[in-house]
Order: sequence, then C-alpha cells, then structure tokens
Amino acid sequence: MKMNGRTSVVILSLVTLFLLGMAAQADAQECVTAECHASMGKAKFVHGPVGVGQCVVCHTSGNPKHPTKSVKADFKLQATGKDLCYLCHEPKDALPVVHGPINTGDCISCHDPHQSNTEKQLTKETTSQLCFSCHENNKTTMKMVHGPVAAGDCNICHNPHSAEFPGLLEMQGSDLCFLCHLDRQAQFELKYKHKPAEEACNKCHNSHSTDFSYMLIAEGENLCFECHKDMEKHLGDSSVKHSALDKKQCTVCHTAHASDYPRQLKSAAKEICYTCHKEMGVQVKKATYVHGPVKQDDCYACHDPHGSGSTKILKKAFPSEFYMPYATENYAICFDCHNRDIAIDRFTTTLTGFRNGDTNMHFLHVNREKGRSCKACHQVHAGNQAKHIRQEVPFGKMWSLPVNYTQTKNGGSCVVGCHKPKEYDRANPVKY
Repeated sequence: MKMNGRTSVVILSLVTLFLLGMAAQADAQECVTAECHASMGKAKFVHGPVGVGQCVVCHTSGNPKHPTKSVKADFKLQATGKDLCYLCHEPKDALPVVHGPINTGDCISCHDPHQSNTEKQLTKETTSQLCFSCHENNKTTMKMVHGPVAAGDCNICHNPHSAEFPGLLEMQGSDLCFLCHLDRQAQFELKYKHKPAEEACNKCHNSHSTDFSYMLIAEGENLCFECHKDMEKHLGDSSVKHSALDKKQCTVCHTAHASDYPRQLKSAAKEICYTCHKEMGVQVKKATYVHGPVKQDDCYACHDPHGSGSTKILKKAFPSEFYMPYATENYAICFDCHNRDIAIDRFTTTLTGFRNGDTNMHFLHVNREKGRSCKACHQVHAGNQAKHIRQEVPFGKMWSLPVNYTQTKNGGSCVVGCHKPKEYDRANPVKY
C-alpha cells in the first residue's frame, strides 16, 4: 500500500504514542483518583485517549512530584495548538475559507480536549451557544426563525472548520437550500426561472431570522420593488391600479421561483385573469365571436396588468363615458389595431365596410357632439353576433337597449332600442 509522507509520519507518531501510552497506563490510572481529577472520563462524551486512560497521547509522562509542581512544567504537551490535534485527526484547514479558531490553531476554544456532555466534546450545550460566544447573537431575535437556527444547529449550513465557499457555507447559493427544500428544487426544472431565486435564495429570504412570513427579507410588493424599481415608479405614476395589487402581493399572479409561463405567471395569461374575472371567462368560453387579442390569449394587448392612466387599466385612452364629443385620440387603444380614420370622413368607399353606399355609418354614429363610445355597439371581449355587435347596451339605471344585428352579403340590418329598424347596403344604398 502506497502512503504519502504526511500519512507515514502520522502513523509513526500514533504508534509511538500508543506504545508510550501502554507504558504509562499505570501513571494515567494514578491521575484519576478520588483526590485528583476524580470526574475525568465521567461525562457523556469522552475524548478517546482519556477514555482508555492514555493521557500521554497528549501529555508527557510528567513528574512523580506533580502535585507540588507547576502543571505546565510537569505535564508539557506533546505538541501545541492544532499540531497536537493533527497527530491523530486529519487537518481541518485544507479548504480555502478557514474558521478563525482553526486558522489560529485554537481548537479548544470550541472543543474540550478531555470530555463534555455535548456531542463532539463541544464546550457549550448547543452549537449556536458555542457560535454566539464569539459571534453577535442577532440571528434569533426576529419573529420568524429558520428551523436549523431555532434548533441551534448552525452546522447544517456552515462548516465549523473550513469550506470552499464564503461564510463557511457547505454549498453555494440555492444548492445549499436544496439540501433540505427538495420540493422547491423541482420547480427549477420549469422553463422560466426568477433570476434572484436561481442565483441565491438569500436575495429574497433571510437564512437566519426575519419578521416576515416565509423568511422573506421584506413583505409583499416591497420585496419585489427591491429589484423592480421601474415597476414601483410605474405604479406610483398610475392613476388607475389593478385591483389585484390592493393586497400588495405580486404572487397573486406570479410565482416567486419558476414557471412554465412567461413573466413567471402561475398559468396562461387569460386563465390568470379569469381566476378573478370569472364572469368574463364564462362569457368568452361560450361566445361565438371572440375579439382577436382575447382569442390569442393576449389580455396585455389592451390592458396593463399593473396600472395605467386610463379607465379599466387600458394601456391607452378610451372614454369611460357613454356619450362624449368625438376625437380620434380619445379611442387610442382601439386605433392601435383598427383604422384610425374610420370615423373621420362622412363619405368613403375604403375606410369602413359599415357603409350605406358611400355614406360612412361609423361617422354618423360617432362623429358628433353627442358621439357614442365604441362600446355602445361593440362587445370588446366576446359575443354571439357578427362584428362583435352587442346584444344589449346598458342605458341609464333601468334599461338595457336590445341590439339585434343581421349581417348580409353587402351590409346588414339592425333592430335596436334607440331607433327604428334600419338596413344598410354598400352596393345598393337604402333610402330613408
């Protein structure tokens, strides 16, 4: 069997010390008497050499007149500091980050060299008590305490001797957390990962203690705003905010770790919306005609999911009023997709298909002092009539105007509560 130089030296030292120990067995027995060191070897955890009565593994054989002499003079150690420990134990300072006491060779600041009532012969009852004898105890003072910290078991995360990573951590970043949180690790197989969570869990969670649930370093949207400063400003500038944000919990819609959906949404966009907007979900699913953006699962085409300066958190202007003087800019959200000149000219053969001959029927309905909103006739999400024509229009507090539309090859007819039945035809204009 091949051995390196250090291994050979250690083995030879151990053999030598063993032989010396056998020779000094009687001396060791004389050390532990009713008069001297009576409690030695009686604790729950006893250092090996002490347990077998071989004091000379660490100490010289001493002087028979020891009780009248200096302990240091009579019982000189075989070596000093960690060099003594390393006669038997493997070196503990081999990794890049070394714990202070190990670096200075002061093993007995943590371990009792003879015996202790604590496992590994620690000098305190719990690991945390030992750590806090040097480190400030600011790790257990908050409302929520991390399980290992509460149990006083710092060594679950930190190596007490040396480690490859800063803070004497056993592993780096989220890998350390995944040693226990296996359920969370599975989430990171999903497609879209939250960058801070992927880098290190402590970007959002405190690893020791905190005043917030889930060991978070802050609560609700305040935590998200630590990184998403632009969103904080956006919401501050928004006069209309999404009601989902009233709870100040971004996780109503987003997952905090990872998701299979863009923007770390909990599900597809419209399914997220339908979680709250249940009636809208039912309406869309039952409808014959669905507005393009809704059909494409793109609620964001029209709405800002956080906040905006327009009614219904629309991205651009749309009047909340039913009647108002017409201006193209008032319907900016519609004209992102539709022809913005659709209601500008009284007569046209190109701007719209809603024509009686060349008379622009959009112009007649909309472009006036008491102009109607687009939503007076059209259902903006989904419905059961062609051209997204509504089946009824809320009017005042008491009545819903019926709207019955029939589409024809060159036009259509409309039976409504606001005027008598009328038809229009692009090829053969109807005369009134």
